[in-house]
Amino acid sequence: MEHFPEVLTREQSDQMIRQMELHFEEFGYGLWAVELRWAGKFIGFCGLSVPTFHTHFTPAVEIGWRFTRDEWGNGYATEAGRAAVDFGFEQADLDEILSWTVPANQRSQRVMARLGMTRAPELDFDHPRLLDDDRYRHHVVYRITREDWEQARPPSH
Repeated sequence: MEHFPEVLTREQSDQMIRQMELHFEEFGYGLWAVELRWAGKFIGFCGLSVPTFHTHFTPAVEIGWRFTRDEWGNGYATEAGRAAVDFGFEQADLDEILSWTVPANQRSQRVMARLGMTRAPELDFDHPRLLDDDRYRHHVVYRITREDWEQARPPSH
């Protein structure tokens, strides 16, 4: 939550989980819980979601992730992100996946690049749920299309 306006309360967190469950019911995909299988430890979430706010590029599908701070830098966001991108194009039959963050969140932008996403400055936006003077309002956007993903995949034999 380093690049978010505030940490969620327990009630807000519980509400977010309810929304995630409803998203799966409506769209057939959503944000997956991520755990270290060998340790049986929940470390965050990653997956695909349809944003509920409106801006110049919505409707859209976003890939997103949040991991516990002590797991940052271990490659889990990239690994889970690749699974989510693959699912989006192979199973959910998407044509495009977007991701966004505040400009200061360089770690997430590096994950986006490792997933084959490219900056799409024409899609940058000010988050409509944040106040005009909020330092987290402006977001940069990355994208990957089905065509980009297909070209980047190793040939199958």
